[in-house]
Amino acid sequence: MHKLENAIQLVEDGKVEEGLKALKKLREYSNDDVKYTIAENYFKWGFVDDAKEIVEELISRYPDEGELFIFLAEILIDLDMEEKAIEILEQIAEEDPVYLESLVLQADLFQMQGLYEVSEQKLLLAKEKSDDETIIDFALAELYSSHGEYNKSIPYYEKVLQQNDEVAGVNVNARIAESYSTTGKFEEALPYYEEAIKKQEDSNTLFGYGVTAYQAKYYKKAIEVLGRLKELDPDYGSLYLYLAKAYEEEASNKESFMVLLEGLEVESFNKELNFYAGKIAMMLGDKENTEKYLRAAVGIDPGYVEATIQLSKFLLREERFEDVVECLNSVMSYGEVDEQFEWDLAYSKNKLEQYSDALNHYCHAYTSFKETPEFLEEFGYFLMEDGKRQEAIEVFKELVKLDPMKYEIEELISELE
Repeated sequence: MHKLENAIQLVEDGKVEEGLKALKKLREYSNDDVKYTIAENYFKWGFVDDAKEIVEELISRYPDEGELFIFLAEILIDLDMEEKAIEILEQIAEEDPVYLESLVLQADLFQMQGLYEVSEQKLLLAKEKSDDETIIDFALAELYSSHGEYNKSIPYYEKVLQQNDEVAGVNVNARIAESYSTTGKFEEALPYYEEAIKKQEDSNTLFGYGVTAYQAKYYKKAIEVLGRLKELDPDYGSLYLYLAKAYEEEASNKESFMVLLEGLEVESFNKELNFYAGKIAMMLGDKENTEKYLRAAVGIDPGYVEATIQLSKFLLREERFEDVVECLNSVMSYGEVDEQFEWDLAYSKNKLEQYSDALNHYCHAYTSFKETPEFLEEFGYFLMEDGKRQEAIEVFKELVKLDPMKYEIEELISELE
């Protein structure tokens, strides 16, 4: 063993050629235990073919040693020979002590190949053979979670948690929290997130916790948690939008806007941060920044309909009708359409005295807004002023059906008739 240790040390000290030469000599006359250790080190160092050669030699002498088959399967996986690895694992006898381990490894391989149901069958068989193996419960939980079956995953994670709060470097509380949150059970997720960050306060877990608190409408908690994340990892771009929204819910629009500006320093081309900055600026009465950030959002993504509508709304409020038309025409040139575009164009072109175009847009918008009283009233007055009395009467009658309290419209209908 002394010679083996010296050879291994040579490799690890960087004297690779000398160490490998010594190991090659040892392979020629050493016992099988030494050869197995050499194979382990070969595999660790990345000399996979050499490790494979030794393990296959050992299997030829010990065909009933399941541990060797497990080792060979791991080598084959490293060589991207997954199907061969499955064949090797299937040779392990049911009574072998590593049989359960082989089933779990097979499940991983079948999942890698996209054979979800086969993977599940292997794990359920392992579960049937040994109900109290934490690693099997964890593997089932991970399998269901990776395929979006979070309700199935939670009971298995819960069972794992009874034994361990961490498996293979995975924070089990965080997994349960994510599963609850993803299924919309935000309240249930929060205590698990709290436990998870006690174990490890990493960026992703803090973000999940903060977003879940926001979705559960615990806005102060969201601000606290996402604020901690901002201090821990200020380059975590996704936090800023939710932190800004939480501040807005707390009627702290100035703080919300400042957070968005911080976020834009991290991700200047984030269309949502730009859009939200414009929206909050509008609420603060900051016209310059409203237009600046809304235009930036649309510039980043001309198909960003929500930002375009908000920008159009701002320009309409400012009575900048030519700018409304220019903005909407530009976006529509990219193939983007929205019923609100038609209404805004109709109103703007009416104000610009482009009556024929306005009528065309109103008619297009009518299909979507024929049950919207505000639109019908506006459209009816436009038709009336355009000399289309009968059409105006029909539109006003539809308005009165929707809102019988519109007595002045009833009187107007009588006058028109």
